[in-house]
Amino acid sequence: MAREIGLRLLELRARSRAELATAMARKGVPAEVAARVLDRFEEVGLVDDAQFASLWVEGQQRRMKSARALRQELRTKGVDAETIDTALSDTPDDADYAAARALAEKKVRSMANLEPHVRYRRLAGALARRGFGPGLAHRVVGEVTEGLDEPEP
Repeated sequence: MAREIGLRLLELRARSRAELATAMARKGVPAEVAARVLDRFEEVGLVDDAQFASLWVEGQQRRMKSARALRQELRTKGVDAETIDTALSDTPDDADYAAARALAEKKVRSMANLEPHVRYRRLAGALARRGFGPGLAHRVVGEVTEGLDEPEP
């Protein structure tokens, strides 16, 4: 039963060992049985938290999230801190800036008719919800809104 639960979940997407263990526990699988099945999954390469974390970071960066948000998501999925650090170490130094800038540029297109303070608040809020800090949000919002409120010659 534990094997089927794990395989069914892995058909949908990659999972961390902790996610699979939690799912098995919810279905009433004894902990020692789940541990044996998960050990076997690791042996054959079906479960690899390092690979899972790397793939998660890569996929979520395309969704324009900050490193802080990615770290928190991986933590909630049961990935250990060392594995998370390794996965995030492969990201470029300016990845947060690039993601924040891309998100702000995408969002600002639909906000041209808003008052400047409303546009600023909404863009900063969107960046905050994706885990970007206030300093970076302020910088990026300033850059993408520069010149929007100047009268045309």
